[in-house]
Amino acid sequence: MNGDDRVKLSGIFDSHCHYDDHAFDDDREAVLGRLFDEDSSVCALMHAATDERSSRYGIEMSKKYENYYTSVGFHPECIDELPDDPENVLRSLLSENKKIKAVGEVGLDLHYEGSELNKQLSLLRMQISIAKEYDLPLIFHCRDATEPFLELIRETRPRGVVHCFSGSAETACELVELGMYIGFTGVLTFKNAKKAKKAFEAVPIERILLETDCPYMAPEPYRGKRCDSFMIAEIAKVGAEIKGISPQELIDAARENTGRLFSIDF
Repeated sequence: MNGDDRVKLSGIFDSHCHYDDHAFDDDREAVLGRLFDEDSSVCALMHAATDERSSRYGIEMSKKYENYYTSVGFHPECIDELPDDPENVLRSLLSENKKIKAVGEVGLDLHYEGSELNKQLSLLRMQISIAKEYDLPLIFHCRDATEPFLELIRETRPRGVVHCFSGSAETACELVELGMYIGFTGVLTFKNAKKAKKAFEAVPIERILLETDCPYMAPEPYRGKRCDSFMIAEIAKVGAEIKGISPQELIDAARENTGRLFSIDF
């Protein structure tokens, strides 16, 4: 299955993807080649790093592809696998490439038993501080940690996006009031995704980003398959219906929002 099999739109900016994932080991170059073909509906990608290895991957790919941008940072699930001095490693990474446009993927994740909130908060505070120092936005992950996450955002007032948003419309609106953008994935297309649809409806269009979180979160009708950036077309169809606009209008607005947040000009 390739991009030609899907709804054709233009100017898609996938604001959150993981092409370093093992799911792409067999055909990574072919997939990226299709994505960056001159006739592709995809115009740009933002690689969301999760650790030092994936940060370095994003940096290398951003050198190879003109419209491949990257973040650098440490995901909360990596809390027990950090380098000895994560702050200095992060600073070193940030010095490597002008196409590093964010610190991320960072945040809080209390989904698994034994998750240590205080350790995660310490790591997150450090990364927020450095992002502010370098005048960069952050790509936030928040799972089963809404209250402590909101408390920290209220306190620190960073700029960034809460990716793969799964909370309530009320939480989304508060985050927008605090200056955040909200990222929506293929979950928006799921039949039982009432909460995501309500949140999407509530968020102003100028604060919406579209993302795949690929290879995860494939939208209908590809649910359960490996996701890639072409599939944002299906997310746009559903989101456009909710907003009462055309899919292309939503794609264009989301691209402008993504460029504004990450300081990328087209």
